[in-house]
Amino acid sequence: MAALVPAPAHGDPGTRGRLRIADRVYARIAARAAREALDGAWQGRTARGAPPTVSVNTPSTQGAPVTVRVAVDLPFPADLTALARAVKDRIGADVRALTATRVAEVVVVVEHLVPEAAG
Repeated sequence: MAALVPAPAHGDPGTRGRLRIADRVYARIAARAAREALDGAWQGRTARGAPPTVSVNTPSTQGAPVTVRVAVDLPFPADLTALARAVKDRIGADVRALTATRVAEVVVVVEHLVPEAAG
């Protein structure tokens, strides 16, 4: 007859391991946030910019904040400062809300200004 073996003792949940979120997860969240932040600016326009491109710098220290760099196309004419601020704020808020990771900095690079197509 086999003897019952007790389950191994586990420590506090915080000491059993750690969670590492891949850079591509942060990048996808940031790209979606940038698109959503700019949706209203592109409405009613026939010419649209390219999708945002994102790179993320995650430090090796667990719990350290991430830095996000996003390149976007913006409609022209428009309030470029307000659009860039909206992208920055939305990315910071979404990354923090969905991953519980602090965002040290969001760098918004305007790649192209897209004028309304003549027509």
